[in-house]
Amino acid sequence: MTAQQVNQPSSLIKEIIFLVEEDVEGGYCAQALGESIFTQADDLESLRLMVRDAVECHFLNPEERPRVIRLHIVRDEVFTL
Repeated sequence: MTAQQVNQPSSLIKEIIFLVEEDVEGGYCAQALGESIFTQADDLESLRLMVRDAVECHFLNPEERPRVIRLHIVRDEVFTL
């Protein structure tokens, strides 16, 4: 085992998943699964920037930040027969 392997925490998060839903008032809300991170934006492009910023603020140490951010976009559609 090298010194670099010994010093790396085993609990590093490689990926963080956000549940994204359309807001009833317009725009989108994103909430991280397993972490206390929440953000919102008017459109998906802005939401991606807000999610990235929220992750950077939540994980102050760049070495502890997840390398991949996954947005799971949920859309409810209701219609009548």
